[in-house]
Amino acid sequence: MNTLFKKNELWFSLFWIILYVVTFSIADSISLSLGTAKLITALLTIVFALLLFYWITKNHFIVEYGICSFQGNAGRYLYFLPLVFISSTNLWGGITFRLSVMETVLYIISMLCVGFIEEIIFRGFLFKALCKRESTKKAILISSITFGIGHIVNLLNGAELFSTLCQLCYACAIGFLFTIIFYKGKSLIPCIVTHSAINSLSVFAKEATQKFNLLVTILLTVVSIGYALLILKNTSNVKGDKL
Repeated sequence: MNTLFKKNELWFSLFWIILYVVTFSIADSISLSLGTAKLITALLTIVFALLLFYWITKNHFIVEYGICSFQGNAGRYLYFLPLVFISSTNLWGGITFRLSVMETVLYIISMLCVGFIEEIIFRGFLFKALCKRESTKKAILISSITFGIGHIVNLLNGAELFSTLCQLCYACAIGFLFTIIFYKGKSLIPCIVTHSAINSLSVFAKEATQKFNLLVTILLTVVSIGYALLILKNTSNVKGDKL
């Protein structure tokens, strides 16, 4: 692992992204075949998250990859209140309990870990690697789009085309926002918490109509991009800023 990292950080990040996407798609399929949603996935996400955390701490990359306290004036970020709004997305259409208690717990566990994993590999590994090869603006754009496109794999797990396309759109916007927060505040903690909340609460989401999905997509996209631009404006005088 260290050999690949030292040789090429970009390929290192892509390796983790591909491994994550393929592994968890298979894990979800196996879990369903065993009759319990997220049974294998939950165990795998715990192992995956611990492995990432171990490697980061062992190599003293805690600060490099944002597993540290937020740096900056929280007031300039509106005290992260827009993140609370974004986190509540999956409850906008109402609350339902569609899985058994055990499956719900497994789902929440896996989604909490996924929030950590995806932030580390997309915002940490990929964005940081791109910053060393490209301009900061290009690195932000590429990492955001890559994060959004990565959600197209949900089609392989039985998701509907329209809802997946909607998710792809707002995931790009949220990815942009999270990257800006990480770039400006040097911490992934707000992103990890928000990402984990969005994912975990999805287990309680009611099945939505296409019209409702489109409305949510528009709101999430507008709020995410608007909030990101506001952060850029409020922190434009930060020393060392390249944007």
